[in-house]
Amino acid sequence: KQKFFNTPNTILFIDEIHRFSKSQQDSLLSAVEQGVITLIGATTENPSFEVISPLLSRCQVYILNSLGEGDLKKLLENALKNDTELKKQKFIIKETDALFRFSGGDARKLLNILELLMHSYIGENKIIIDNKTVTDKLQENISYYDKKGEMHYDIISAFIKSVRGSDPNAAVYWLARMIEGGEDIKFIARRLLILAAEDIGLANPNALLLANNCFQSVNIIGMPEARIILSQTAIYLANSAKSNSAYMAIKDAQELVQQTGDLPVPLHLRNAPTKLMKNIGYGADYHYAHQYDDNFIDQEYLPEKISGKSIYKSGNNPNENKSKDWLKKRWGKRYNW
Repeated sequence: KQKFFNTPNTILFIDEIHRFSKSQQDSLLSAVEQGVITLIGATTENPSFEVISPLLSRCQVYILNSLGEGDLKKLLENALKNDTELKKQKFIIKETDALFRFSGGDARKLLNILELLMHSYIGENKIIIDNKTVTDKLQENISYYDKKGEMHYDIISAFIKSVRGSDPNAAVYWLARMIEGGEDIKFIARRLLILAAEDIGLANPNALLLANNCFQSVNIIGMPEARIILSQTAIYLANSAKSNSAYMAIKDAQELVQQTGDLPVPLHLRNAPTKLMKNIGYGADYHYAHQYDDNFIDQEYLPEKISGKSIYKSGNNPNENKSKDWLKKRWGKRYNW
């Protein structure tokens, strides 16, 4: 930690920092605060959701936007002129609409497509680039393009967002893209399992059961029949009512714990396995809910400092609206339902 004034801080670059767990990110906080390191983190996710608040508040966020058509054109011209392998080939550029569209404003994807086209025409005198050629070659080489261009991150994102957005047609299309591209079916099933809890949740608890059965089934059945199970599950989840209330509840609860620390457990909720613990008040005044009407008694279950704090906020759907009526009846005064 002791350094000369003119000694620069160590630069720590972490790619895909969103893959770090909360505890791993937390371990960086002290070094960042003390200036031991200059942290540079890269992520394709929203840092507001994927980077812990204490670390994010000490960082400057820069957004790298997709390259525009002009930038892509310059990149294309430079690659064809200066790349060791590409300049050996004779490229005839007739159209660039499809080339730029499939690159999605990503320089790496554009270069990967050029490499794919070059390998597709080995032994030929010239390589013609037009919209039809680019589209046809990419469709023939979905697996190659997926692995080299990391397209599977984009496609799984489109798939999840289509299911979350309740569009079964788009969901099945992106599912087919992944299957045709050779994506691991267990990876797809795991993502559906997560989505069932995160985006459907309490609006339809059966969705989680179906997604879990899907995950187990594709492991047993395998391809090609597993595609039918995945299709059924994706369509069911897309058609289902949606709610992220469970996801938001645990997110808010964790943030509350980080802000308030280890608050003491109220005495009446504490375990009292010994006589000494009972004598000092552990478990005293606890009311056993089953001894009361409707198996309910209004008593405090939160630490005193956050008493009355509402964490779970029900979603607006028939299933949770029914539960909300139940909560209002029992907890309306305490939590302002």
